[in-house]
Order: sequence, then structure tokens, then C-alpha cells
Amino acid sequence: MAWIILGIAVCTEIIWALSLKWAGDRGTWLAGSVPIVLSFVNMGLLALAMRGIPAGTAYAVWTGLGAVGVIIGGTIFFGEKISPLQAAFMALIVIGVVGTKFSAQG
Repeated sequence: MAWIILGIAVCTEIIWALSLKWAGDRGTWLAGSVPIVLSFVNMGLLALAMRGIPAGTAYAVWTGLGAVGVIIGGTIFFGEKISPLQAAFMALIVIGVVGTKFSAQG
């Protein structure tokens, strides 16, 4: 169950980071409150996942997949570009996360 919660936390992390850019583009008080709310949800989910997964493992998975997800989301929603070299390094991050997951004790 902890891994499912961590997966939801990763999705929330991606949405949170993308909402920062969206809120900056919108420039309204309401838009600015979205990332604040999401940050509380995000941290709560990560803390909950860490009850069943070692902190270092959970954090590595959360940040690694979050970073890759934000890059992909930036291309989809904001037209940002990914270079082939950047895509290769993103693949290395995903390989590292998968290896971390399968070698984890939690």
C-alpha cells in the first residue's frame, strides 16, 4: 500500500510543480493558492508513504519520477522542448528509480 501512496504522491508532485508555472502565468490570487494547497497534500502523501518505505528510497523515487514527470508535463502543457541528450538522462533516472524500487527492503 505504501508504494501506491508513493505513486499518488509522485503524481501530486508533478501536478504541484506544473501548477507553479501555471499560477505564475495566470498571476491571480486563486491560481497562486493551488500550488500551496497541493504542497500540503503532496508532503502529507510522502510522509504517509514513508511509514512503509525507507525515507531515502521514498524520497529518491519521489524526486526522480517527479523530475521526469515535470519535464514531460512541461512539453505537453507548455510547449517546452526536450533534447535527445536530456531524454537519455531522463531514461537513466527512470532506470535508477526502477532499480531502487526492486532492491528496496520496504
